[in-house]
Amino acid sequence: MLVDFGLVAMDQILNQMAKSHYMSGGAVKVPMTLRAVYGAGTSSAATHSESLYSLFAHMPGIKVVIPSNPYDAKGLLIESIRGDDPVLFMEHRLLYPMEGVVPEEAYTVPFGMANLVREGYDVTVVATGLMVGKAVEAADELSPKCSVEVIDPRTIVPLDEETILRSLSKTGRLVIVDEDYERCGFSAEVAAIAAEKGFQHLDAPVVRVATPNVPIPYSPVLEKHLLPSKEKIVKAISQLVG
Repeated sequence: MLVDFGLVAMDQILNQMAKSHYMSGGAVKVPMTLRAVYGAGTSSAATHSESLYSLFAHMPGIKVVIPSNPYDAKGLLIESIRGDDPVLFMEHRLLYPMEGVVPEEAYTVPFGMANLVREGYDVTVVATGLMVGKAVEAADELSPKCSVEVIDPRTIVPLDEETILRSLSKTGRLVIVDEDYERCGFSAEVAAIAAEKGFQHLDAPVVRVATPNVPIPYSPVLEKHLLPSKEKIVKAISQLVG
C-alpha cells in the first residue's frame, strides 16, 4: 500500500496494532509487518507522494524500518517477519529498480544497527532510504577537499544513536538528509539527539536538508525544486564546512 493510505487505518495501526502487547500485559503478541510504499519523484501529487515515517515513529509500540539497498531490504524484511513486534516496513518507490548483490539464502539484518556507508572526518551525514544514495553522490562530488561520513540508520525505531554520536564526536559537524517533512520530522529528532547528547562535540550548528512543510506539488518542476537533492546536500555541507 502507499503509506498515504495508511492514514485511513490510523486507529487500527496506532491504537490496536502498536498498543495491544502493552495493554495486555504482554499476553498478546502482534507479529505483523506492514509494507508501505513511500516517497515523491513521480509527479503523483500531494496525496500519493508523502513519506510520513516520522508520523508512525512518533507513536510507541511500532518499529519503523527504512532500507536503502537490496541487501538490507531482504535482511530487514526477514527480521521484521520473524519478530513478534509490529513493524512498518517503508519502501521508497524509486528504489525498486535498484540492483545489488543479494544472497539466495535467508539472512537477517538486526534492527537498531546503523550502516556506516562511507567513512570520513570533516562532517557526518545521516540519511535514510533514497537519500542515502544522494548523500553518497554528494560526498563523492566533494571529495577529496571534504571528507564526508555517511550513516544509514536502516531503522528509525529503534534508532542507533550510538553510531551517530560516535561519528559526531569525530567530525564535529552534522547534516541530516530526510525526505519527510522538516517540521517535527526524523531530521528534528536526530538534531535533538545531537543537541542533548552530543552538544560538546558540535563545532557548528546542525543542518537539515528536508522537505519543506508544504504539500508535495503535482508539477514535476515544482516537485523537484521542493525535494532534497544531491545539489542541496552539497550546498549544505559546503556552507557548514566552509
